[in-house]
Amino acid sequence: MNDLEAKAARQASVVYTVLSLAITFIFLVITWVDGNTYTAVARVGGMVWVFILSMIVFMPIVIPVVKKRIMG
Repeated sequence: MNDLEAKAARQASVVYTVLSLAITFIFLVITWVDGNTYTAVARVGGMVWVFILSMIVFMPIVIPVVKKRIMG
């Protein structure tokens, strides 16, 4: 792996992790404002589930975009 590929991989991992964390935060906010009462276990479990699923969705989308932008 050359330097550009390593840079693209690092940048892509930051991007899809931040996107996943943002979606997870949105999920948490929704659980607070929707009027229902959720236990801490339900919130944390949902947050873990949303984070994992969003990582699975964002990885194959973000990696090629970032790689194309950095490597040309």
